Amino acid sequence: MKSFNTEHEHPTAESGNVYVESDPTKNVDDDGREKRTGTWLTASAHIITAVIGSGVLSLAWAIAQLGWIAGLLILVIFSFITYFTSTMLADCYRAPDPVTGKRNYTYMDVVRSYLGGRKVQLCGVAQYGNLIGITVGYTITASISMVAVGKANCFHDKGHNADCTLSNYPYMAAFGVIQIILSQIPNFHKLSFLSIMAAVMSFTYATIGIGLAIATVAGGKVGKTNLTGTVVGVDVTATQKIWRSFQAVGDIAFAYAYATILIEIQDTLKSSPAENKSMKRASLVGVSTTTFFYILCGCLGYAAFGNKAPGDFLTDFGFYEPFWLIDFANACIAFHLIGAYQVFAQPIFQFVEKRCNRNWPDNKFITSEYSVNTPFLGKFNISIFRLVWRTAYVVITTVVAMIFPFFNAILGLIGAASFWPLTVYFPVEMHIAQKEVKKYSPRWIALKMLCWVCLIVSLLAAAGSIAGLISSVKTYKPFRTIHE
Repeated sequence: MKSFNTEHEHPTAESGNVYVESDPTKNVDDDGREKRTGTWLTASAHIITAVIGSGVLSLAWAIAQLGWIAGLLILVIFSFITYFTSTMLADCYRAPDPVTGKRNYTYMDVVRSYLGGRKVQLCGVAQYGNLIGITVGYTITASISMVAVGKANCFHDKGHNADCTLSNYPYMAAFGVIQIILSQIPNFHKLSFLSIMAAVMSFTYATIGIGLAIATVAGGKVGKTNLTGTVVGVDVTATQKIWRSFQAVGDIAFAYAYATILIEIQDTLKSSPAENKSMKRASLVGVSTTTFFYILCGCLGYAAFGNKAPGDFLTDFGFYEPFWLIDFANACIAFHLIGAYQVFAQPIFQFVEKRCNRNWPDNKFITSEYSVNTPFLGKFNISIFRLVWRTAYVVITTVVAMIFPFFNAILGLIGAASFWPLTVYFPVEMHIAQKEVKKYSPRWIALKMLCWVCLIVSLLAAAGSIAGLISSVKTYKPFRTIHE
C-alpha cells in the first residue's frame, strides 16, 4: 500500500483528481486535469439515467389529474422548455467563448463566471438542496420497489386481498450499504459503466409498464377517462382537484429535471468535437427518448386505469399478474436507482471534497490517498476522508428516508422547487449575459416572459405538493410498516 498526498504531489489539483500537465507520463487535458473521454453517447446515458427515474411511473397518475388535453400539453411543453434551456446551459460550460473559453467544472462555477454575486450562493442552495432531496427520494423509491417484489409473490400465493405487509426499513438499509460501496467511485468520470447499466434498466421497466398497460387496454378492462381528468364530485372534491392538479404539474416538472447535473455531465466530455456541440446532441437524444417513453407510460397508464390511476402503477400494484414480470420490473427499478443515486450524489461529494482540500491543504487526513491493489480492479486509490465522509452522507440520507417515506408529495415538491431556478432562470440569465442580448429587445422580452410563466407554474406546483405532503403527514404513523 502506497501513500501519497494529492495536493503536494499534484500542485495544480483542486480536489485531488487532477494531474500535473507537465508530467509526460500522465494523460491530461488542456486544463491539467485527467483526460476526458466522454462522448455524446455516454452523456446521453447519464441524462437518461437521471431523467427516466422514479417519476416515469407516476405519470399515469399525473395525467389522470390533468386529463388528456392538459396532461399531454404540459408533458410536451416541459420537454421543449427543458431542451431549449439545456442548450443555453451547454453553451455556458466554457466562458466567455462556448468553444475556446475557460472550463467551468460545476453549475456554481458557471453562474460565478457569468452572473457572480449572491446568485452564486442562491444557485448552490438550489442545486445541492435539490441533489440531497433526490438522493433521499431515490432511497425511498428503491425500497418501495424491493418491497413490491416480496408483495407480488405474497399476492400471487395468498390472493390479491391478502395481508402482505412488509417493512421498508430493511430494504432502505440494504440500499444504503450498496451506496456506501459505490460511493467510493472517485468521481463522475468513472460512472459511465454504471449509468449505461442504469439506463438499460430504466428502458426495461418502462417498457414492461407500457406492455402491461397495452395488454390491459387490449383486454377491454379499462378505467374511465376524461378530457379534463378526474371528475369533481365523483372522483375528487373541488379542493382536491385543484391541489392534485398543481401537484401533478410538479411531478411532470421533476420528471425532466437534469439541469442540476448538466455541467457535471458536460465536464466528462472530450474536447473534440466541442463539448457544447456534443452536449446539445446528448440533450436532444436524452429529452426526445424520455419524452417518447413518458407519453407512452402516461397515456397508456391513464387509458388502462382511468381516473383511478395509482401513484405508481408498478409498486402500487396496478398490475398483479404475471407476478414474475412484476418482480422483474421492480428489480429493474431498484437497479436503476442504484446507479441514479450515484449520478446525483457525485456532485455533492465533489463539492465538499474540493472545499475541504482548498481550506485545509496541509491536513493529511483530507489530502492523502493510498494506492491499493484490488482483485479485478487493479490499482485503486483509497482516501480515508472520502471513505468516512461519503459513508456518513449515505447513512444520513438513509435515516432521513426512513423517517419521511412520502413519495408523490415529495416528488412534486422537489420538482417544483428546483425546476424554475436551475432549469429556467439561471440558464436564461446566463444566455442573456453571454450573448449580450439587448434589454427590451423582442428576444429579451420573450426570454423574460418564459422565466415569469415558469415561476408562476413552479409556485402553483409547490403549493399543490405542500398540500399533498400535509395530507400525507396527517395520515402517517411513525415507525409503522408501509402497506399502502
